[in-house]
Amino acid sequence: MDLFLLAAEPSGDSLGAELVKALLDARPHLQIAAMAGPKLRALPIQSLFPMEKLQVMGFVDVFFSFPSLWKTFYEVRNAILKLNPKAVLLIDYPGFNLRLEASLRKKGYQGKLIHYAAPSVWAWGKKRIPKMAKHLDLLLTLFPFEKTCFASTPLRVEYAGHPLSKLSLLPRKEEPLLALFPGSRKAEIERTFPIQLEAAKKLQALHPDLNIGVSIASKSIEPLILTILQKANITCHIFPPEQKQTLLQSARVAIAKSGTITLELALCQVPTLVTYGVSPLDRFIVQKILSIDLPFYCIVNILLSKEVFPEFFGPNLRIDHLFPALQRLWENGDARSYVLEGCREVQKELGKEDSSRLAARHVLRLLGF
Repeated sequence: MDLFLLAAEPSGDSLGAELVKALLDARPHLQIAAMAGPKLRALPIQSLFPMEKLQVMGFVDVFFSFPSLWKTFYEVRNAILKLNPKAVLLIDYPGFNLRLEASLRKKGYQGKLIHYAAPSVWAWGKKRIPKMAKHLDLLLTLFPFEKTCFASTPLRVEYAGHPLSKLSLLPRKEEPLLALFPGSRKAEIERTFPIQLEAAKKLQALHPDLNIGVSIASKSIEPLILTILQKANITCHIFPPEQKQTLLQSARVAIAKSGTITLELALCQVPTLVTYGVSPLDRFIVQKILSIDLPFYCIVNILLSKEVFPEFFGPNLRIDHLFPALQRLWENGDARSYVLEGCREVQKELGKEDSSRLAARHVLRLLGF
């Protein structure tokens, strides 16, 4: 076995799938096993574990899922030790993956350890930096500013660019369409989707020609989406996973749960409102125990060090806050122009290089190919 790859969430599945395609394009006979999502499972690799076993959200949800997560942790670790691949590549998901990297070393794994997509050590968890330098052979970052965080360590860090940067090359076919991206997990959908719909309904009342499109991140959450839509009594066009790109290219404005999707929307030049519903207990843990106090939480705003996409988190996720901002972005005015200029800045910051091929070259070099 040349490589074991671990993807634990939809963004990691997408990132891993593009990387595997580039690896197999360069080395068709490469032997790869994985904890995989649907995109990785569609490729000619050995899928040993479904990533859905790790689908939880927030500190509270993780707490109640802990026995199941702990069992999966040891199943995956023991499988890797048994396979003894030349390298293990773990994508993002630091709470699980950093512990797995340390545990593999403790158990004597001598192969190469690669972490793809750096954890947010620039925001919190700076104590992770020396631990990562101790266990890892290579860290591949998605954003240019992340490499400087590890400058004081001997860890090899390579800026691989972001695989989503190619979205900026796609043509725009804007329509009077409001796109809603409620997320991929049950808890986040239940917290954010109803208020997204409420804002959409109010805007549609002012603009009868407006259509509403809802992105379904995976087939498994479609029943929940349809149930919430029925309760809201609103007509929407459903866009399944394979049609997400169409929605990105045609939407005039979007409301999206905070995450990778906000970067996709910026690269596709779609002005976006960012929502994230958190429980009071999660908010208490973040602010009082972990002492996380960032000026921004959306990656687009973090990348540019200013608020381009308006953010609505926790107690600020209210219709009286969300709707006026939505109305401003829909209309042709200064607010919309400012956000569109910010989207162009994101495109320039990330560049247009094929990052998956660049990341694949770094991985293959480490493997000695």
